[in-house]
Amino acid sequence: MPYFEILHEDKDTQARTAGIKTASGVIHTPVFMPVATQGTVKAVSQNDLKVIGTECILSNTYHLYLRPGLETLKALGGLHGFMNHSGPILTDSGGFQVYSLSRLRKITDSGVHFSSHIDGSPHFFTPERVIDYQEAIGSDIWTCLDVCVKNPATRAEAMDALEKTTRWAERAKAHFSEKVKAYPHAKRPLLFGIIQGSIYPDLRALAARHIAGLGVDGFAVGGLAVGETKHQMFESLAAVMEVLPKDKPVYFMGLGTPEDLWEAVGMGVDMFDCVLPTRNARNGQALTSKGKLYIKNAPYRRDDSPLDPACDCETCRNYSKAYLSHLYKAKELLASRLISIHNLRFLINQTGAMREAIERGDFRQRKKCFMDGYLAP
Repeated sequence: MPYFEILHEDKDTQARTAGIKTASGVIHTPVFMPVATQGTVKAVSQNDLKVIGTECILSNTYHLYLRPGLETLKALGGLHGFMNHSGPILTDSGGFQVYSLSRLRKITDSGVHFSSHIDGSPHFFTPERVIDYQEAIGSDIWTCLDVCVKNPATRAEAMDALEKTTRWAERAKAHFSEKVKAYPHAKRPLLFGIIQGSIYPDLRALAARHIAGLGVDGFAVGGLAVGETKHQMFESLAAVMEVLPKDKPVYFMGLGTPEDLWEAVGMGVDMFDCVLPTRNARNGQALTSKGKLYIKNAPYRRDDSPLDPACDCETCRNYSKAYLSHLYKAKELLASRLISIHNLRFLINQTGAMREAIERGDFRQRKKCFMDGYLAP
């Protein structure tokens, strides 16, 4: 198969199923990717990820570059060997982390000077170096270095970030093309260009046109789901989707609320990641088909039912709300693992339900059924 093949298209929406062929296996979309920022999905093991049906994980260039370091990764078989993960891995360029974590940061036309959040040591990321770093990490899908802006951002700030991001994407693509010339076709990584533009639809469309013209393998929509309104987010996404070609995958960076996944898939998005399912699990929040559930609340103290009777995960098959409530209140580490497993499986199940609905041709009806249950008062 080509590296990206559309398998089914919904007749009433832009939703589609597809396969993305990578050096480490095929990713079936729509797909939710658990976040392994530092080479681990918090609180869960590699076996847990396999059991819940994980097709691809996301890790982060910035964090892995600083710790354990690229030389360690290269010596131990890249990130796949280091963390004993055999499936596909996508790496974020680290642009957002440089923005959010550095104490001192200076962005120039050449790249980003920043201080490590670990020890304050100085570092310099360029579009070319970030490609080199991802090669050392050994991931299957690489992303171009981008400039993230604060939210809210002025139009001038958004335009400046967009222009730097697109110029850097040109440099990254050129360096990537030279670097992968010697790769066997089956082992060649994929390169995704990142689309910025804040909440300004015309800037989003401008960025999308530019990135689409570079010949990258896929598109990543960045800088959304960071505090803007839902209307602003989906208006910006719509502007991007209207411009992008339909024959390449689209990845919405950092989106993980179930209702938003259904909405974005209906607009043609293929891939998602978010820290929400594991972060919320560590705070005692579970995602269920009837909405969010806070396990510490009093009604669950003696509730012998599972988190979600419709869920097939290890947690729901073996443990009650009462037991999970006890674990959480006692600050037992097992609570984080069990609720994380459930939340991740819940989102993976949702993308599976989306694929089935698209194949059957009833995506709109299945979306309404989910929304009616999940958002019910």
